[in-house]
Amino acid sequence: MICTAVYDAKPYDREQLLQASAGTGLEWRFMDLRLTAETAITAHGADAVCVFVNDQLDRSCLQQLAEQGIRLAALRCTGFNNVDLAAAKVFNVPVVRVTNYSPYAVAEHAVALVLALNRKIHRAYNRVRELNFSLNGLVGWDLHAKTAGIIGTGKIGRITAEIFRGFGMRILAFDPYPAHDWAGKIGVEYVDALQLARESDVISLHVPLTPETKHIIRSETLEIVKPGAILVNVSRGALIDTAALINALKSGRLGGVALDVYEEEEGIFFEDLSGQVLQDDVLARLLTFPNVLITSHQAFLTQEALSDISRVTVGNLLALAEGKLFIEGTLLT
Repeated sequence: MICTAVYDAKPYDREQLLQASAGTGLEWRFMDLRLTAETAITAHGADAVCVFVNDQLDRSCLQQLAEQGIRLAALRCTGFNNVDLAAAKVFNVPVVRVTNYSPYAVAEHAVALVLALNRKIHRAYNRVRELNFSLNGLVGWDLHAKTAGIIGTGKIGRITAEIFRGFGMRILAFDPYPAHDWAGKIGVEYVDALQLARESDVISLHVPLTPETKHIIRSETLEIVKPGAILVNVSRGALIDTAALINALKSGRLGGVALDVYEEEEGIFFEDLSGQVLQDDVLARLLTFPNVLITSHQAFLTQEALSDISRVTVGNLLALAEGKLFIEGTLLT
């Protein structure tokens, strides 16, 4: 039977994978550490590795995995920017990802961030706990009749647009591959990226991280964004040039920023650093702004999404054990 080394394994990963694999005979080796070239030796004796967003499967790591007889790398996520797919093909290590875990989880979190940031719920919560019931400085604005700009209209982007539409917002969208039939049904207008930036009160990012999309939000973009707009990113941190973002916040150009991801989050997000000094000066600076709301890459964290991820992962491992094609997950190599 298949033995799988599971990296960056949190309690919720263990619980869901064990539940999904009950009665299958799959063997798990759960590890808290991340998979990198330096830790690849820990996969010795396993048949497959199961990794998450901050594991680094570069060429050196994949070569070591192949030399140890690893037959599959199963991603517990949709994004695969942390995997050298060309090297995986060279070393004959198939890579699969989870393409269909609850898109509602991520879309709903994006909207929750907007609501919390706009109405300053995070600040009000902290005040009330200190018995400060003043409303000074907590003024927000109606989403109704404002404009939401959706960059990327895959499953998550579409659901996010539909939720914002339910608030009575005008919806602009940008995508190289527009879904005109869908847009026509709910009243979404596809425009170019410049118009979206200039006219949107809320801009929400829903694209994968690729060489083409890295830092799509940068100084030039932020200079034309509508003054007072809220920027939301629940996709990948490197979509935003963080240094440029800080400058835009300092200038007062942006009304607020809500992030569930950060471009240098590896080693920080998913970890409890409450007893330590934060070594990332850029993130520390971001956390000083009263109009910045950051969550620790938790948009996916619902029962439904975790169940979907575990079900697909187990299905792929069982397919490996039985010598079948990978049906549920998308084969990348």
